[in-house]
Amino acid sequence: MVATLSRFTVAALICAFAAPASAQGLIARKDLSFAVAKVIADKAHGMCEAEGQKVATHVVDRNGNTIISYMSDGAGPHTFENSRRKAYTAMTFRRPSKEFGERLAMNDNTARLQLMLPNMSGQQGGLPIKVGDDVIGGVGMSGSNGGRDEPCVQAGLDAVAAMLR
Repeated sequence: MVATLSRFTVAALICAFAAPASAQGLIARKDLSFAVAKVIADKAHGMCEAEGQKVATHVVDRNGNTIISYMSDGAGPHTFENSRRKAYTAMTFRRPSKEFGERLAMNDNTARLQLMLPNMSGQQGGLPIKVGDDVIGGVGMSGSNGGRDEPCVQAGLDAVAAMLR
């Protein structure tokens, strides 16, 4: 009887420690779907095109991989790569791409070192995509006149605000 009780105790202890250990190895998170990325891009790109802007738009996931990209007919050749860099920078630093540019303008030593990383852009037009405080991607636009990139990008994010809760 004592041997059976000891076996039960040992088995219970093993199970008690094994379950939490395996659960601790998993990461629970939300990821950006193609459907949500498309709504963001459609709204942002559509708004700027409706204003007569010829722009490029990118949405990247939490790892910086492009989910969707658009380029208006007649947009400058540099806008496509620039919009991707803005989205990537916003995702990487978890804040608007223009804030990276502001840090560079203030001669921030860390920002200067970060500029050596590939794919960085300090221009306005890139915003992080967040669920609470968790950054799940970035969206960037390039090519508008008069600094309209960021307002159009914000409109895209506003269109999915209810989905990002």
